[in-house]
Amino acid sequence: MSESKTAGMFSGRKSEGLVLVVDDEPDVRKVVRMTLEKAGYDVVEAEDGEKAIEEIKKGENSLLLNLIITDIRMPNMNGIDVLNYYRKEWPSVPLIVLTGFPDLDMATSMLQHGISDYLVKPVEAEKLRASVAKAFEQREVRGF
Repeated sequence: MSESKTAGMFSGRKSEGLVLVVDDEPDVRKVVRMTLEKAGYDVVEAEDGEKAIEEIKKGENSLLLNLIITDIRMPNMNGIDVLNYYRKEWPSVPLIVLTGFPDLDMATSMLQHGISDYLVKPVEAEKLRASVAKAFEQREVRGF
């Protein structure tokens, strides 16, 4: 993990929570990370589903994630497989889908099956921050 990705965890400032951003586009990950770090969140990045799982399980203990933001169309593991894996392994961690290929039927289905939000790229910074804040609030209401 780079220093910028772990700054809040070790700098003494209070973190709003740890967010995993999974997207095969480095520029998208960078914009999301910078937006969320400015809002006080710690961010870990992964370029695809396999790397995300490696990042979470790296070290002796799994990362204690508060939220996962993931793309759907990615190499190696597609987003649907990744979403199903996250739901199975970390059922208390909210999920937000961030996609460049909006599909109303897919969005409806995913929202009915428990994802917190379905956002379309490019997402406005304020909309992203609001979606993340809402996912954190829902998580707290559920008692996680």
